[in-house]
Amino acid sequence: MAEPRVHSAILYHFCRLRLPGVALSQDAFSRQLDRSYERASRQVGGLSWPAFLEKLHALDWFLACACLQGIAVAWESLFAARATRSDMLLVDALRARATRLFPRDPERQEEAVLDFWGFLLAGEREGSVPILARYDGQRPLVPWLICVFHNKILSEMRKSRGEISLPDDDLVSIEPVLPEDADARWHDRFREAAHEWFCELSDQDVLLLGLRIRYKLSQREVARLLGIHEGNVTRKIDALSNKCHEQIGRTLRELGWTGDDLFGFIRKEMASLLLDEPRLAADRLASTLAERGKTLPAEHAAGELATDP
Repeated sequence: MAEPRVHSAILYHFCRLRLPGVALSQDAFSRQLDRSYERASRQVGGLSWPAFLEKLHALDWFLACACLQGIAVAWESLFAARATRSDMLLVDALRARATRLFPRDPERQEEAVLDFWGFLLAGEREGSVPILARYDGQRPLVPWLICVFHNKILSEMRKSRGEISLPDDDLVSIEPVLPEDADARWHDRFREAAHEWFCELSDQDVLLLGLRIRYKLSQREVARLLGIHEGNVTRKIDALSNKCHEQIGRTLRELGWTGDDLFGFIRKEMASLLLDEPRLAADRLASTLAERGKTLPAEHAAGELATDP
């Protein structure tokens, strides 16, 4: 037992050095560390102490333990934590997730985020282990919290429909798979699927996309430039967007996509990909316009010259 106690003491002083304002006592730290190790060992099955420490996200785990002890500075640090792969605050990341789960219902979105903090301390039902106490530090804290938030809302939705809600353990163990985060190959697979879709577009479709995406023309400006009704532009752009999501989404699902925000991934990737597409290059778009006896308005052409290589 001497070796674990030494490791525990070293780890404690390391965390206090990195987070000096979070005054978690060494006694509370040791108790929480033992509890987390026991939980992780049960889940993995015979997890050794060195293996547990090797995978431990020490500062994340320390912060979670301090929040469980009611240390205000720890909660302030948690609220200010940054979400994975972006500079977004954790609170804003939760709001973004709530917006997808409760579209067009801002009151419910905000209520879901505010209720979440109490839920972390109270657990699913009276007498149960607090949700935050189930965090064993074996993965980053912020993505774990977003996962718990997502599953909590899904469970509540199922209850409201009279379905069986997620069990307590599933609220923290079921993690939405995000292939775009877990496997860089999805970016390549997306580009291949998007290129196939783009090759099927007519010159007119490409021109509409180019005017809207590269030159940032409004739909009214596009309609005026091409001499067509604005409603036709709206319908065509909507049809292109729907076809894009349908075709690329189907391809990615056939390849094994299991993420919870496929359309969000497509939108994020598509914006940069389209600007790299040769058919959307400034000279190609100018040529297509010239074939129709049209030229780009001077103010937009000047802006393009300044930015397009």
